Amino acid sequence: MKYDPNHLNGSAKPLYRARQWSKWLAPGLSVKRWLLISITGLLMLGLGFAIWTKLTPVYYILEFIKVALANLTTWVPSYISGPLVLLLGIGLVFWGQTRTLGSIQDALDPDGDGELVDALLDRSRLLRGPKIVAIGGGTGLSTLLRGLKLYSSNITAIVTVADDGGSSGRLRREIGGIPPGDIRNCIAALADEEKLITELFQYRFEAGEGLSGHSFGNLFLTAMTAVTGDIERSIAASSKVLAVRGQVLPATLEDVSLWADLEDGRRIEGESNITEAKGKIVRVGCTPARPAALPRALKAIASADAIVIGPGSLYTSIIPNLLVPEIADAIARSTAPKIYVCNIMTEPGETDGYSVADHVRAIDAATGGRALFETTIVQRKSPSAKALIRYAQKQSHPVGLDRDALAELGREVLAVPIMSEDRQTGAVRHNSKRLGRLIVRWLERELRSRVDPRDRAKR
Repeated sequence: MKYDPNHLNGSAKPLYRARQWSKWLAPGLSVKRWLLISITGLLMLGLGFAIWTKLTPVYYILEFIKVALANLTTWVPSYISGPLVLLLGIGLVFWGQTRTLGSIQDALDPDGDGELVDALLDRSRLLRGPKIVAIGGGTGLSTLLRGLKLYSSNITAIVTVADDGGSSGRLRREIGGIPPGDIRNCIAALADEEKLITELFQYRFEAGEGLSGHSFGNLFLTAMTAVTGDIERSIAASSKVLAVRGQVLPATLEDVSLWADLEDGRRIEGESNITEAKGKIVRVGCTPARPAALPRALKAIASADAIVIGPGSLYTSIIPNLLVPEIADAIARSTAPKIYVCNIMTEPGETDGYSVADHVRAIDAATGGRALFETTIVQRKSPSAKALIRYAQKQSHPVGLDRDALAELGREVLAVPIMSEDRQTGAVRHNSKRLGRLIVRWLERELRSRVDPRDRAKR
């Protein structure tokens, strides 16, 4: 939270200022060392000039200072002139540093709604944050990223590219390339000015031949791709322009199309058609069958401190990333702690009647029976009666927690309150801040227990 010192009373203002100045001594800002080096450089410049001129100017300067000080102390007693000169020096230093820092703050924060030292401390803390890889797609991944970016700038979002509906699908069919929709949402979620960027990127044109129905964000990324030459460069350029914390990467650059086999024998082609088919999904796959992973995504997984998958649509947002064999293999090889964030409600036409264990089994089945994620986050309490009625009308129900089945699958369960509910509409969703805080604390605990196995034994 940012404070305005102008609102403080007279006695609190000096204390506030003292605390703010003391923050410059905090470790990690990388300011003190460079200031000391600058001062040393100035001294070396003076010394070098003196040596070059055989000390003659230095001698006369010192003599002049000696005579001036002698005359000054004759006219004004030393016990008065000394403190006056000291106060003058302190005042000049304070004034110069204040104006310098003010100029820097004006450049970094034109709105002036915070303190420069606080901004630098936050930036230093985020840069030292854990390397977290978040895998998924849709609004679920965006929700997760909003929470994680409060704790680290070292975030990599690996996004599915199987979307073939709406604006993304139209651009994919008319122009080619991978759909930009989920990538757009993740970039907006990680941007510093998230609210404004999200509103801008989500804006949909309602008129205009060819423009109607398209979102500005999709058109922006499509244009950036044409300018930079490929989608990977366009994402990097867009992230730089929008001050994104971390990076957003597609799971693959290949033109991937999803298919699903249903229990009644039908095979449904296309991501947008799978949920509309209203059947029990038995197996999902993609065409081409083994798309190549983006090398940068594999590198991010290999160096991750933690890997998080979900929340999001099980068969159309989460599993499509794992259908890229190199992605699944990289996760399996990684020694980083891995966690799955399960959905709060079932999704009609996709996970009807599913429990938490059913979600986990589906993920395991998609990766050849491998248990990639050892921990599962589950919402502890059920939504309100109003929310349950609202979702029941849409054939959606809370995802049941079956601890015994999860224990048989070898999964640790974190049942915690991570849900936000709109009291007016009854809509439920994951709370970004709670989810981000929980994952960071879980990671700290996991890393600590790997150093001291006794911590894990206590749980």
